[in-house]
Amino acid sequence: MNQRDKQILKIALPAIVTNITVPLLGLVDTAIVGHMGNATYIGAIAVGSMVFNLVYWVFGFLRMGTSGLTAQARGRRDLQEMRSLLVRSQTVAMTIALLILLLQVPLRDVMLWLIGPTDDVRPLAVTYYHIVVWGAPAMLGLYGLSGWFIGMQNTRLPMVISISQNVVNIVASLALVYGLGMKVEGVALGTVVAQYAGLLMAMAMLVRYYRRYITIRLCSLKEFIPFLRVNSDIFLRTLCLVAVNLYFTSAGARQGATILAVNALLLQLYLLFSYIMDGFAYAGEALCGRFWGARDNKAFREVVGRLFMWGAGMTVLFTTLYVVGGMPFLRLLTDEETVVQAAREYVWWAWLIPVAGVAAFVWDGIFIGITQTRGMLVSAAVASVVFLAGVVWLMPVMGNHGLWLSMLLYLAVRGIVQSVIFRSDKR
Repeated sequence: MNQRDKQILKIALPAIVTNITVPLLGLVDTAIVGHMGNATYIGAIAVGSMVFNLVYWVFGFLRMGTSGLTAQARGRRDLQEMRSLLVRSQTVAMTIALLILLLQVPLRDVMLWLIGPTDDVRPLAVTYYHIVVWGAPAMLGLYGLSGWFIGMQNTRLPMVISISQNVVNIVASLALVYGLGMKVEGVALGTVVAQYAGLLMAMAMLVRYYRRYITIRLCSLKEFIPFLRVNSDIFLRTLCLVAVNLYFTSAGARQGATILAVNALLLQLYLLFSYIMDGFAYAGEALCGRFWGARDNKAFREVVGRLFMWGAGMTVLFTTLYVVGGMPFLRLLTDEETVVQAAREYVWWAWLIPVAGVAAFVWDGIFIGITQTRGMLVSAAVASVVFLAGVVWLMPVMGNHGLWLSMLLYLAVRGIVQSVIFRSDKR
């Protein structure tokens, strides 16, 4: 294992652990309400979690934009810029959080209209929403700090924070629900407590390990322009991704409950691969940004090459795992025999996910590192058009097979377009 591989794994492995622990926050909430004796509690938590997953996903640019710019500043050894990026990320995060809190009622109405919960679930989902929404400053502040830590080549701190959040969430939710007799309110409050615990821990680690980078100053509007340009591209790119995922779910739902369930299960295989590949993408953000900022083209090219080697290895590994263990894994997720049997017809599409998606995951990390965010936006927009065209033309002929072919084309086109853009980029 050469030096570049060691650098990649040092960043990727803690990031992978972080990615795997993130879904546990929602899983813990679901497990607790699952023992309350009423299915509407499960539905309310599912709807509420989906609302905030979508909202925070859209604002994920706070992490991605911060990491790339910080990595480049570190590569240039620009101490002042690293300090300024820390201030800018938190300023933007708190501004967005304030807007979410001020506009929480219209935001709630729009999101519930998009998701469409049943009448018995809606009141409980609203209760959950109006408590968890107050965690917005903590979550968005954490996004900015996590991005800054990654840009500083440190993914261990986000990992520790994420694991600690889960521990706090479990303890707080159990205490509120079973100790104080609260129901959905207790689960929601436990989530908020965990979010602020994570923010406080991140701030404590910032003070302990990066005290010299902390500064209190006002940034001029001119200083925000590059930061906002990068983040606006990522924001629009994320909207494309959200639109595709929502339409994929909606198109599956129109085919009936069984197909909807099958697609939801198969998407877990996609998510599992994405959690692993995102770790290598984080390594791409940190290392490519650092060497790009330092103008060390040789090291930059070496990292790009090794990232694709790791991507190829993960593709072979996960394709093999899905071919051999795909159906047994689905049986772990459900004991509904109708769904399991229906999944047999479509599971082979999941076998192709690693091959179709690996390039997009690797390029995303590299592009964030070098702040080629316009290329990310273009690739996502082109791929989204291809997906929608595929749904329109293929689903009437192929049914759910056409939907999955459209999804794989979407993943592949993102990687292809980014490859073309990277090779034509003269920066």
